[in-house]
Formats: sequence, structure tokens, C-alpha cells
Amino acid sequence: MTNSIVDEVEVYTDGACSGNPGPGGWGVVLQWRGQKKEIYGGELNTTNNRMELMAAIMALESLKRPVVAKVYTDSAYVKNGITTWIKAWKYQDWKTASRKPVKNVDLWQRLDQATSLHKVDWCWVKGHAGHPGNERADTLARLGINFAPK
Repeated sequence: MTNSIVDEVEVYTDGACSGNPGPGGWGVVLQWRGQKKEIYGGELNTTNNRMELMAAIMALESLKRPVVAKVYTDSAYVKNGITTWIKAWKYQDWKTASRKPVKNVDLWQRLDQATSLHKVDWCWVKGHAGHPGNERADTLARLGINFAPK
């Protein structure tokens, strides 16, 4: 990460799946300097956890330069994975404590890379509890399901 971080960005992410596995979508709301950007997408055959990860990945990869990012997610899997579990996984060559391969390792590695470019504060919010940013990200994730490649 460079020392030229000047922008602060609020990021809201969410993933959704119709069936688990099944068609899935991810949604992101980025807010900075009074501006807002929304992005979403989907995949045909995926899981809810993969879509939660994709939302965080796409949010961070969409940023054009290093920033201070406050990322809000309703996924304890994403928050705990990136803030706590990933250290052990990397040390153990991407294996769990029981020496099994980490699920979704491709996305965890991608999120780890995307996170390294920014100063990220990971915040958990309760899903479907009326938090406007989280509710909008959820709506976008559900839209993403409809745009999953067929």
C-alpha cells in the first residue's frame, strides 16, 4: 500500500443466491465526497458465500487508487475470514486448522490482494435490519441474480 491515500470511501456489500448453490448475485454501494456509485453482477451456479466474497472483491477492485475504505458487510464469513482466519490460512498454505483446503480459496486470495492496496476497516452490520446502505446492497445483489450469465 502506498502512502498517498487521500480519499475515504464508505462501502456496502451484499451477496444473494436463489438456491445454495444456484444463480447468485452481488451488489455494492460506494460513497465518497458526496458521490455514490452502485455496481452489481451475478453468476449462474454459485453459493451465497461466494457472492458475499465477490461483492467485497468487486468493491475494492473497482477503486481507481488506494483509499481508506470502511467496508460494511452482513456476512460474518467475510468479516471473520478477512480479519482473523486468513492469517492462519496463509501460514498453513491455505489449509484450515483440520488441514483441509480452504473453501473458496480462489476468492479469498483475490480479496487478500484487493485489500492489500487499501487501508480497510471491516464492519459487520446485521442484515435485513433497515440499514440503508446494506438494504440497497441487498437490492443490487438480488438484481445481480437476474443478470447471471445463462
